[in-house]
Amino acid sequence: MSCNGARSGLLFEFNALSQSLGADLHSCGETPACGFSSVCIDSRSAREGSLFVALPGAASDGHGFVDAAFRSGAAAAMVNRSSLDAFSLLPVIKEHGKTLIAVDNTLRSLQETARLYLDRFPGLLKIGITGSSGKTTTKEIAAAIIGAEKNVVMNPGNYNSETGLPLAAFEVRDCHEVGIFEMGMNHPGEIADLASILNPHIALITNIGTAHIGILGSIEAIAKEKKEIFSCFSGSNTALIPDDCGFRDYLAAGLRGRASYYGANAFAELGGVRSMGLDGSEILWEGRPVRFALPGKHSLADALAAIAIAREVPVGDEAIRQGLESARPLFGRGEILRGRATVIRDCYNANPESLAGALEFCDSLDWQGRRIYVIGDMLELGEASRKAHEDAGRLLLGSKADMVFLYGKETAAVAEVLRGGAARFSHTCDMDELSRAVGGYVRDGDLVLLKGSRGCALERLCSVLEGAA
Repeated sequence: MSCNGARSGLLFEFNALSQSLGADLHSCGETPACGFSSVCIDSRSAREGSLFVALPGAASDGHGFVDAAFRSGAAAAMVNRSSLDAFSLLPVIKEHGKTLIAVDNTLRSLQETARLYLDRFPGLLKIGITGSSGKTTTKEIAAAIIGAEKNVVMNPGNYNSETGLPLAAFEVRDCHEVGIFEMGMNHPGEIADLASILNPHIALITNIGTAHIGILGSIEAIAKEKKEIFSCFSGSNTALIPDDCGFRDYLAAGLRGRASYYGANAFAELGGVRSMGLDGSEILWEGRPVRFALPGKHSLADALAAIAIAREVPVGDEAIRQGLESARPLFGRGEILRGRATVIRDCYNANPESLAGALEFCDSLDWQGRRIYVIGDMLELGEASRKAHEDAGRLLLGSKADMVFLYGKETAAVAEVLRGGAARFSHTCDMDELSRAVGGYVRDGDLVLLKGSRGCALERLCSVLEGAA
C-alpha cells in the first residue's frame, strides 16, 4: 500500500534533542533554524534543513566536512566535543549562521537519536531481520507481502549497519503501520547495538552460516552474535527461528518472549513446491499455484522466512500470493540475464554455504549447453579461508562445470585442489586478464555463473558477456 501522508515539518527540535542527549548546543546567526528535517552522514547528501552527523573514519574525518555540509544547506551538524577546537568548528557556524550539537560520541548519539525518533511511533509494528545470508531478499519479499495490506517502511537498499539502520529509521512517517529492518554486522556487538535502536516486536534469524567467521572466529560465536537480535525483548515479543537450524535450541533458550519455528513443514497452507529451474518455483499455497520468480532453494528459504513474518503481522493469504508473485531478484542476488548465453549474476556476496547452494542449483538444471562457473574470492573468512576455499575446490571437482575461471588471491587454494583433478580451469588475480579469458571462451548456449564476494565485483564481466548475454 502507498503511504500518502508524510510526517510534516521537523524530525526534531534542537533544544529537545540536545537535552535528551546531554549535548551542548551552539547557535549563531540572527534566526538560526530551530530543528532539522533530515539526517545525513555524507556532506554531499546534505540538503536544506539537514542535520549532518560528523563521524570520524579511518580514511577521513567527517568533522573536516562540516563547512561543506553547511554550504549544501545543512541546518546543523552533530560533532564530537573533542573536535570543536581541532577543526575550528565554532568559527564555521559563525560564518554560516548555523548550529552545532556537541556530544561525546557522534556515532552513539546518532544511534540514540534514531531510537528516540522511533519511540515517537508507538503504533509502528517493528520487525528486525538478521542472519548470515538472505537478509535483504527476505526483507524485500516480506515488504511485498505485507505491503499488499498495510503501509510499510523498510531499509533502503541494505542500510543495515551501525550507521545505515539509524539513517533508515528516519524514513518512518506517521502513515506507516509496519517497519521492516534488516540488521547486518562487521564487528562484535553490532547486532546488540542495532537491536537497542529498533527494539523489534518481531525478530527473525534467516540462518547461521560462516559469513564473517573471520571477524568472530567460530560459528558458535556467530550464533551468539545473531541471537543478540532478541536481546531487547521484554516478554511480548516473537522470535522467528528456522526449524532446520543446528542452533535452533540455543537461539530459543532464555528468550523473554515467544519462540516460533518456521520452514517448509511449518505451514499447513503450503501444499508443495515445484522447481521451474531458472524461472523460479511454483508454490502451492492454500490449494492455488503461485509463481515465485526467484530461483534456487535459498530463495525459497527466504520466501518461507518472509511468509513467517507475514503470518505474525498478520496478513491474509491473498497478500501472501500477491507478494510472492511480485518478487524479483535484486542486483547480484540470483539475477538471470538471458541472451545468446545465460548468465546467473549471483555476485553480491559469497560464503561457503551460498557457493555450495549456487553450484548445486546450476548442476541441477536441465541444460543442453556448457556450464561455465566463474568463482571469485570468498572474503572475511579469516583463518578459515584456506580450508573453505579448498572445500570449494572439491565441490567444483564434483560439479558439472565444463570450465572454471577463478579470480582473486584466496581462490589460489581452489586452484591447488583443481590441479589434482580433471577439471578445466584457469586462475588469475587480474580482472582484465579474466575479462579477456571469459569473453573469449563463452559462446552461444552457455550457462555462466558469476559467484564471488562483493569485493571481487564480478559484475564487471557483464560488459564482456553482453555479446553473449
